[in-house]
Amino acid sequence: MSRMWDKGDPLDTQVLAYTAGEDHELDNRMVPYDVRATIAHARMLNARGLLAEEHVAAIAQGLEEIAAAHARGEWRIGLEEEDVHNALEHRLSLQAPEAAARMHLGRSRNDQVLAALRLYLKDTARALHDGALNVAAELDALAEREAETPLPGYTHLQPAMPSSVRLWAEGFAAELRDDATGLLGAARRADRNPLGSAAGYGAPGLPLDREHTREALGFESVHEPVTAVQLSRGKAEAQLVFEIHLLMQDLGRLASDLILFCSQEFSYVALPNSMTTGSSIMPQKRNPDVFELVRGRAATTLGCLNEALAVPAKLTSGYHRDLQLLKAPLFRAIDLAEATLGIMAHALPEVDFIEENIRMEQQLYATQDAYKLVTDEGLPFREAYRRVGETLRQLRDKATGKDES
Repeated sequence: MSRMWDKGDPLDTQVLAYTAGEDHELDNRMVPYDVRATIAHARMLNARGLLAEEHVAAIAQGLEEIAAAHARGEWRIGLEEEDVHNALEHRLSLQAPEAAARMHLGRSRNDQVLAALRLYLKDTARALHDGALNVAAELDALAEREAETPLPGYTHLQPAMPSSVRLWAEGFAAELRDDATGLLGAARRADRNPLGSAAGYGAPGLPLDREHTREALGFESVHEPVTAVQLSRGKAEAQLVFEIHLLMQDLGRLASDLILFCSQEFSYVALPNSMTTGSSIMPQKRNPDVFELVRGRAATTLGCLNEALAVPAKLTSGYHRDLQLLKAPLFRAIDLAEATLGIMAHALPEVDFIEENIRMEQQLYATQDAYKLVTDEGLPFREAYRRVGETLRQLRDKATGKDES
């Protein structure tokens, strides 16, 4: 097939495979967004007297039918099509060739891909926000179920002060809600209309109306000047991946606590067999593999963040093909976050704390005892601190037999 930017000789197949890379697969998620942006662009061209009404109708109807067929799984973007833009234009050209030949007026693949990507990022930020809130809600439910269950609070992995399952769960829920807010905030850089910037220098001689497409697509503002659009590449992507990484770190720390709590030495938490895996050699083993993998996934999102930051770091102004490489780490981080939020929301209702196994030792109340000496006896805190510490030392010595020497 001929691509819309071919100029006669077909591209060498090995070069095509290398330059297209994963794009033809990755771009399948971009189909509905590219369709929305293309229809908005066509209607703007019509409003400016650059595209006839019948061609706009053919473009809108044809692309919507093509997108619906894609959603039903009837076709996918092939390597020979390279990306979503060529795939859609090629398919539309089979249905409405004259309209298809006119719809790219005033556009480049550069502003075309950014328009679709930014629409996708806005939707994705909202979906991840909602997913984080779902996990927070499951933590709230856990806190309510275990409202009266005590739990040691730890510092340096040592028992430190009395706490509770409610406080523990509510702490994680609060941070996940903060992550959700950060994810929505990350959409700010994606909320600017790139259409009309074309390859980065506008569309000279054409009376394009960038405000028209901004309003039609729901962008907050028009991205100005046109030369800033390509300079922005990678920023919205990296900012979203950064917020994803913070989210994944919090989920990983939650998973780490659950792994510790369900170990045999602690036995604070019971997990059903359906949530654990067995050993190939040790008959007695049940392993919290799900939580171990959640704990490890932040390493992947950190890698995605580093990749997203590194790709545009040393580029000169204007468009470069390197920028295509931003999609893979971006989509990988998004998919991983969505899957992890889904599994945590699924797993948390199965977490049960075993109150009789939770040891609330006297040493946990040492700070509280020191405060009582301050309030009841008027001791300076440092004196109260020393006195309680000495009492605990004597009790430990007695328990270990050291006071008998």
